[in-house]
Amino acid sequence: MEKYIVKIKSLVNITHDVLQIVTTKPDNYNFSPGQATEISINKTGWESKKNPFTFTSLPENDYLEFTIKTYPSHKGVTNELLKLKENDELILHEVFGYITYKGEGIFIAGGAGVTPFISIFRHLKKVDKIGHNKLIFANKTKEDIILEDEFKKLLGNNFINILSQEKLDGYANGQITADFIKNSKEGNDEIFYLCGPPPMMEAIESQLISLNVKKENIVKEKM
Repeated sequence: MEKYIVKIKSLVNITHDVLQIVTTKPDNYNFSPGQATEISINKTGWESKKNPFTFTSLPENDYLEFTIKTYPSHKGVTNELLKLKENDELILHEVFGYITYKGEGIFIAGGAGVTPFISIFRHLKKVDKIGHNKLIFANKTKEDIILEDEFKKLLGNNFINILSQEKLDGYANGQITADFIKNSKEGNDEIFYLCGPPPMMEAIESQLISLNVKKENIVKEKM
């Protein structure tokens, strides 16, 4: 299995618990928007501890970017990432991922599950094909929303937020239900892209099936 060592160029906290890391990019390193890689830290005791993270940069960029939710209480890789600085090294492993763009539709994300969609939407913007794509983004509170301003610019009114633990004007409140999805969809042939915590995604997939969405029109990461 091939490995690549990259150097950190910058680390920025973009929310209270989300870290954006930019690294150097190996020559001839390829991925598609929506894909991910496993990352470990090139530091004694951490080289074999791998976590999967999604590329949020574009394939043609001369750098790699990762947008990572951190969990300090877990004392794992994401907590260790918070201790890193410029010029520290990461180890990249093979590229994987089934979430790739297959046409206009509705993207449904829970929390850090939005990360595969970041590169996809940035790519669509670059090639002027944002079209009528929609993003339904579920979070606990407004401060948990990743890249809210960027998504607003990309999608306008097709960026739909729902908050489970906060009631605010302009934001839906509660959980994503079949009725909530029904109010956003336009037909049974739309493509739905799902990414988030497994229980949430299983529930949403069941809701989509109940709304007569074909299984082949549901794009998600394979477990």
